[in-house]
Amino acid sequence: MKKVLIACVLVLLAISVNGQERKSVEIPTIIGEWWQVAGDPDLGDYTSPKQQPVDFGVWQAADGTWQIWSCIRNTKAGGMGGRLFHRWEGESLFDTDWKPMGIAMEADTSLGETKGGLQAPHVIKVDDTYYMFYGDWVNICLATSKDGKNFTRVIKEDGTPALFTGPLYNTRDAMTLEYNGLYYCYYMGSQKDEKPHSAIYVRTSADLKKWSEPMMVSAGGSPEDRDRWFGGDAECPFIVNRDGQFYLFRNQMYGEANLNTQYCSPNLMDFGVNDDKYLIGEMAVAAPEIIFYKDEYYMAALLPSLKGIRIAKLKWIKK
Repeated sequence: MKKVLIACVLVLLAISVNGQERKSVEIPTIIGEWWQVAGDPDLGDYTSPKQQPVDFGVWQAADGTWQIWSCIRNTKAGGMGGRLFHRWEGESLFDTDWKPMGIAMEADTSLGETKGGLQAPHVIKVDDTYYMFYGDWVNICLATSKDGKNFTRVIKEDGTPALFTGPLYNTRDAMTLEYNGLYYCYYMGSQKDEKPHSAIYVRTSADLKKWSEPMMVSAGGSPEDRDRWFGGDAECPFIVNRDGQFYLFRNQMYGEANLNTQYCSPNLMDFGVNDDKYLIGEMAVAAPEIIFYKDEYYMAALLPSLKGIRIAKLKWIKK
């Protein structure tokens, strides 16, 4: 793999930003070789030569096995891009070629979901329950599981699994973490005007049921290089807490030109809107998810071919 870092801004001394101290920055760095865990699945009648495994979630189920659910786009399922979820299972995080387990979920239009619109599953475990946040093209929705394999939608009083939407179009790519007793759900939306653009928002909740109004936490940046930013320039947000310093992985490009940008902030509600004050670097990866397992970090990301998913060890190197 080519060098994963293009250093942009390195903060070497502690500084104060908006009254909060940002300590010296750690740079996320891939160590060693990637191993492939998922490929281009057989979807039966839905299989298409144009299909691509894209945004995904990875977690450990109650029985210790490892699970990946990925949005497969451009299938023959119809609707909004033919998107559905496929599942793989691995006995060990370090195994290659995890076992394909088939189609895990399709949009349920009877519940208000958009046909072919499922996007970006992300799973957290709270006590003995797994919570899956996913997009239905318009809303962020919720499903739960006890075993971490079989998920059931959580239906609200309005008869849908939708937690919230907007303010921009195509609300998707939810990622949720807990900090100091509060849950933070990050997600993106996009809109089309004279030039397509997108932004990352956060909502908070104390109980995973009632959510705050949205706050924009990341958008734009790099004005001298604006032409490379587009409607998907804030995809797949993923946040890592490193001792109260929060690292945002923000995706711009998929495929052979894959590009992900990282930011480090002392504030979970601010990673820079139309500025690069928290920018620390870039990596040649797409849609990364960070895994913390047995006191070590790993990164899962898409293959540049968009025909599978890979994992590598991740180190945090102080600069």
